[in-house]
Amino acid sequence: MYIFGYGSLINKYSRNRTGNTGKSYPALVHGLQRSWGNVDGSYPIAPLVVKPGQGVCNGVLIEVDEKGLRDFDQREHGYQRIQITAQQIELLENTQLTLSEPVWVYINNSALPPCQQFPITQTYVDTVLAGCLSISHQFAEMFVATTTGWQYPYQNDRHAPKYGNLAGVYDTDRKQIDILIENTISGN
Repeated sequence: MYIFGYGSLINKYSRNRTGNTGKSYPALVHGLQRSWGNVDGSYPIAPLVVKPGQGVCNGVLIEVDEKGLRDFDQREHGYQRIQITAQQIELLENTQLTLSEPVWVYINNSALPPCQQFPITQTYVDTVLAGCLSISHQFAEMFVATTTGWQYPYQNDRHAPKYGNLAGVYDTDRKQIDILIENTISGN
């Protein structure tokens, strides 16, 4: 089976902090809206959330087994796991993958906007965008363009990371990330 990862799960080093996964496949999922959100007050930051709606969301399909799914269910507390259809999914690489098994995504329909207490954090953005950049620069640009909520409180926590699954982010990534989001967060 598969999980559609649209945030930190795009980054293989971050998802490997939770459990072993199989191959991953860059994909678009139609019918999802991605934004920054305050999930349930149990996260010290505002992570990414999706909810069903008009739009398209880029991310990765991640192969998981039953144990892996349970591990990710724990990581994604505050979210609801729902199944998406193969018709919603557009693979971005030429592959022989046929989606006959369930594809899951973690959604949250009740997230509040980020706030000063639960802001968007640079280390979470770094983790997600480093994962996107490992696919392509265009994939990272699409992530920035299709994610809403950048206008909410934003905290640069690189000196004291608040995000617990920070992984796989290098200095070269940070330079590219700063350029990618410079105009997006310039109002903060």
